[in-house]
Amino acid sequence: MSAIKDLTAFQRQTEALAQVMGRLGWDQETMMPAGAAEQRGEEMAALETVLHARRTDPRLSEWLATAEPGDEAQAAALRLIRRSYERNSKVPADLAAQIVRTTSRAHHIWVEARAKDDVAAFLPILQEVLTLRQREAEALAKGGDLYDALLDDYEPGMTGVALQAMFAELRPRLVALRERVAESDVAPQPPTGTSSKPEQLALSEEIAAVFGYDRTRGRIDEAVHPFSSGSGADVRITTRVDEGDPLGCLYSTIHEVGHATYEQNIAPGFALTPLGQGVSMGVHESQSRIYENQLGRSRAFTSWLYGRMVDRFGPLNVDDEDAFHATINQVHPGFIRTEADEVHYNLHILMRFDLERALLTGDLAVGDLEAAWNDRFAADFGVAVDRPSNGVLQDVHWSAGLIGYFPTYTLGNVYAGCLHAALRRDLPGLDDQMSRGDLAPALAWLKEHLQRHGGLREPRATIEHATGGEVSAAPLLDYLDGKFGAIYKV
Repeated sequence: MSAIKDLTAFQRQTEALAQVMGRLGWDQETMMPAGAAEQRGEEMAALETVLHARRTDPRLSEWLATAEPGDEAQAAALRLIRRSYERNSKVPADLAAQIVRTTSRAHHIWVEARAKDDVAAFLPILQEVLTLRQREAEALAKGGDLYDALLDDYEPGMTGVALQAMFAELRPRLVALRERVAESDVAPQPPTGTSSKPEQLALSEEIAAVFGYDRTRGRIDEAVHPFSSGSGADVRITTRVDEGDPLGCLYSTIHEVGHATYEQNIAPGFALTPLGQGVSMGVHESQSRIYENQLGRSRAFTSWLYGRMVDRFGPLNVDDEDAFHATINQVHPGFIRTEADEVHYNLHILMRFDLERALLTGDLAVGDLEAAWNDRFAADFGVAVDRPSNGVLQDVHWSAGLIGYFPTYTLGNVYAGCLHAALRRDLPGLDDQMSRGDLAPALAWLKEHLQRHGGLREPRATIEHATGGEVSAAPLLDYLDGKFGAIYKV
């Protein structure tokens, strides 16, 4: 009992320090003055050195060797601590600190380069980040696959080969659906008009509450690239505002609320333990995507949202709830991943997955990245990229060194498809409830079946436990065919 007690107390402090690191990252993207970028990099590198030392402390090995779990939760916590210890022990402390220092600096450079559409200003720091992550992957892989070594940070147990197989299953039906929609005579009207920042943020706050976000344990701010940060009693989200596109703000908020409520709904007893956060990025994305798409873009919910937008913004350029639902789900080959419709979204991810694997292995040079991006986009979407901020500079991930993160978005869509099928099975009155703006039954189902368990189970097992079935891409594909087939009459 002494070993498990000492290990738990030590880990609690480590988890608390990790939350502080997360808060520094949140501040960097929301409140930090631009001139503080270099100093913030040093601050985060110093804290990363402390965290790395704790995660590789020799006492962890001793405690893990003798600790006897008393229940399922303790057994899961030991499994996660052991994985962290073994993984972090392979990475030199100075390399871990240098990655944090460099990515902190890279973020500031990326923000400025994106604002100026200046790819050349970003590529040198991207090369630095890539080189550091390659060194980290080599340390972790020990001769194995470099991409799998980094992917394991975001989706434990998943491999690049398995993802390729899943993507191969998705692509033919996605392409076929896209082609049918493109040939359809149905043409939903795009949204028009403007709404002020205060109006959009006010409605965003209302919708965040409808989707269960607890503002007493969180806040909503603005960022270039919306994100969620934190766990337990302090979970913050950001959104972005375009006065000509209120839907972008509203659905960015819903997406991030999906992430945030997952963290807020984890069992309180798991706080500041390895179980007190989402088990993987794929499972995390399943929550943000089911909130945003299967629930938030459903015919039932958009009928309620239509009324609220009319109340807030005045008459819209669409005539009724059916037209509004079609507008919300309009299919078009846009440039921006975060604004992509459900038919095109995964094609964005497949492109990034292929490009970052090629970068990591050296098959694609950083200097050739923009051309490779533009060529692939034209081939997959039939549109030429007009400027870098709509292309290779649009995402924050590579500046942050998050290589291996992108495929978890599509994996999250697959997981969300499985969860949605189970949700519909168990809640036959769901549409009636959502049409009244009542998401409580759906949110309660997700909390009970998935969210409250945190990191108790491995990612795939988490989804299978929630749904009672095997993980498969079929439910997602069936949902997409049914939904867009009805809207576009194909």
